[in-house]
Amino acid sequence: MEGELKPMNAEQLRECGHRMVDFIADYYKDIENFPVLSQVQPGYLRQLLPGSAPVHPDTLEDVLDDMQRKILPGVTHWQSPNFFAYYPSNSSVAGFLGEMLSAGINMVGFSWITSPAATELEMIVLDWLAKALNLPDDFLSTGRGGGVIQGTASEAVLVVLLAARDKVLRKIGKDAIGKLVVYSSDQTHSALQKACQIAGIHPDNCRVLKTDSSTDYALSPESLSEAITHDLAIGLVPFFLCATVGSTSSTAVDPLLALGKITKSNGIWFHVDAAYAGSSCVCPELRHYIDGVEEADSFNMNAHKWFLTNFDCSILWVKDRSALIQSLSTNPEFLKNNASEKNVVVDYKDWQIPLGRRFRSLKLWMVLRLYGLENLQAYIRNHIKLARDFEKLVAQDSRFEIVAPRKFSLVCFRLLSPQSDEDCANKLNRDLLDAANSTGKIYISHTVLSNKYTLRFAVGAPLTEERHVVDAWKVLQVEASNLLRTL
Repeated sequence: MEGELKPMNAEQLRECGHRMVDFIADYYKDIENFPVLSQVQPGYLRQLLPGSAPVHPDTLEDVLDDMQRKILPGVTHWQSPNFFAYYPSNSSVAGFLGEMLSAGINMVGFSWITSPAATELEMIVLDWLAKALNLPDDFLSTGRGGGVIQGTASEAVLVVLLAARDKVLRKIGKDAIGKLVVYSSDQTHSALQKACQIAGIHPDNCRVLKTDSSTDYALSPESLSEAITHDLAIGLVPFFLCATVGSTSSTAVDPLLALGKITKSNGIWFHVDAAYAGSSCVCPELRHYIDGVEEADSFNMNAHKWFLTNFDCSILWVKDRSALIQSLSTNPEFLKNNASEKNVVVDYKDWQIPLGRRFRSLKLWMVLRLYGLENLQAYIRNHIKLARDFEKLVAQDSRFEIVAPRKFSLVCFRLLSPQSDEDCANKLNRDLLDAANSTGKIYISHTVLSNKYTLRFAVGAPLTEERHVVDAWKVLQVEASNLLRTL
């Protein structure tokens, strides 16, 4: 490359871009050879990089060399076929290409006029996906509702909580905020707690309702009704319920229809968090997990988890977009324009926390077009099959037990204590987690269910095949044998 790198030059971009694509392609080609969980120690990178930025430019070759030798060792490889921790964060060729387009165009689409295609494509592809999920027509942009791409499910639950809060306070007065009550189960994602902190909901008014194995850790409608009745009796104002389809710990599925009827009769905003499992509901045989979504006021899924769409792409649908807009809209002079003033367009700045937003719909559009629903369904079904295979392997080893029913592609299991001692079993599984992850061959995570330290094996990486699942089980068996020998 001749001369210094210009801020933007088509030919330099072409040359550097080809090199970068080659680097990333080689990364994916070799990703299976890296330790899945980074094995570095805290502070490792400061010892390898200079203390200040270069005054004169480095070459791209130098940068890529440092990336290979210094940065990658500190990366935990979420796209590795041996990544079974948390939930997946899918990349794909189509998602990557869409991300390239978004980065290349690099517009800031806060209102329709700032790039009409960005707003209109988002409305169209979210309607496509809503139809693929068989969501009620109320969630389509052709009615009073519609979809919007947020960064994460944490942002999604925050914006609908704010909308619900302001909607009820407009009726009863803003000074009544101390009476507002939020409901969830003890399996609900911690994002709701943070949203309540930001929204000014008093911590004592956040009802975290207990679940247990008798309902497969789903929220009981009876416990919700009892909590609401109690709060009404003492003069509080129930206003928001967050239900979950595919909880983080165990993929629990709350009974949406029954919960929805309770919220409707009490004037409570009903939000459904299906961040992980929502993607699977494009498969007709799995759609029943969101039966009752017609009762919900809002519904969220993360396309960046299990739908081959690169992070970040969290999709929120609402039945009444005016509730979001009334809560989140600002209209300073510098943002005014004819299209917005005539109220004939959607301005997504009024559906989210920040003003700026990227052209994220491009990657979802490319995923839907370049794979098609049939291939996306097959992709999800394959992961569920692999998880079912892993579940069978665990069940065949009497030293282990399955802790919660497998519904999607997460298996919750644990190593049993030979002494049938719970404290010993919990320590044993903590040690097994550390031992397995320290090998660098796999990465799994954990949760606690009914006071049992439980290992989570989540299948969902784009490159995972049957052999990776089998090899992961062998690692766990070997490390379990090593631990049991020390008892």
